[in-house]
Amino acid sequence: METFKLGEITLTWLNGGDTFMDGGAMFGVVPRPLWTRKYPVNEKNQIELRTDPIFLQLNGKNILIESGLGKGKLTEKQIRNYGVTEESKIEESLAEMELKPEDIDIICMTHLHFDHAGGLTKRDGEGYASVFPNAVIYASEIEWNEMRNPNIRSRNTYWKENWEPIADQVRTFTGEQEIENSIKMIHTGGHSDGHCIITIESGGERLVHMGDLMPTHAHQNILWVLAYDDYPMDSIRAKLEWIPAAIEAGNWFTFYHDGHYRALKWDRDGNIVDSVKRVRPEDKMS
Repeated sequence: METFKLGEITLTWLNGGDTFMDGGAMFGVVPRPLWTRKYPVNEKNQIELRTDPIFLQLNGKNILIESGLGKGKLTEKQIRNYGVTEESKIEESLAEMELKPEDIDIICMTHLHFDHAGGLTKRDGEGYASVFPNAVIYASEIEWNEMRNPNIRSRNTYWKENWEPIADQVRTFTGEQEIENSIKMIHTGGHSDGHCIITIESGGERLVHMGDLMPTHAHQNILWVLAYDDYPMDSIRAKLEWIPAAIEAGNWFTFYHDGHYRALKWDRDGNIVDSVKRVRPEDKMS
């Protein structure tokens, strides 16, 4: 597991699963010859998208950002359509730190699409149960309301098995939510109506977790938004507000989906000046 030190806080990426989604959908109207210069693509026009939660500890609390894809919940058709090559191994990742899912105190959700919220619940006999029964789960009020009452488009990604078992654990907010004096969740909309970004500050350093407004480092361009975005102009507005300012301030960016970078800094010209790379399985073998 890769780790990264931000001030006094250590971030650790857990194994939340791996998907390979259509590259064209992930880059919207951007022509293929352009985005393939920025991000590798396979012969099926799919790009690798990890679903790896970030673990950190603050004030004695065990905290997750996102929850992973989940395990044992997808049908064979869903596994094929979403290009799933690996399901979540969150329990195993936590065990490496001598922790259990029951030890998680707080979970911060940028939004509640299946690839982010699938890890919140698990199969339990004929039904489903919470994976993290002792955690408070934060999401924006708009996001939580839409998950429970999806529209004709969003019902394909807001699944009742991902929210019904954890309904009494969810705490919603409007606008902003501060957590443990160091984390802020800020509603942006865009990718979903209730989508939010997350910032973490420690020791004079700050990182910005853009969620699915910038799922990979290749989405740094303000205009490169996903075909999956429900409100693309809101995505562009939020990226324009946050990305240039964070680069100017020397902030770190972290990623949930990137198959190649865990965290990085850009300079004003868009060059990567510092980074934490993902250690890929083939790298471990060499």
